[in-house]
Amino acid sequence: MVQTLKDLQETYNLEIDRVIEEIKSKKAKTILLQFPDGLKPHATQIANHIEENTDAKISIRLGDCFGACDTPQTSADLIIQFGHAPWR
Repeated sequence: MVQTLKDLQETYNLEIDRVIEEIKSKKAKTILLQFPDGLKPHATQIANHIEENTDAKISIRLGDCFGACDTPQTSADLIIQFGHAPWR
């Protein structure tokens, strides 16, 4: 089932607008996005939207993610970690 970004936002409250504003406010140019397995099928869609609305170059970490304590070593200006628990 293909979900639009709007559908994903409503289900998971990804705070994409907040992410975009954070990137702009920090003037970050290289961003690493980290997703749990449940959101990885949508990672490219999310990354493309962020790139279209910022001047940043987005990379996606495809390895396993076990929460905020699982932060990769990277030279990116900013790491953004997404969760996938439904927002209630």
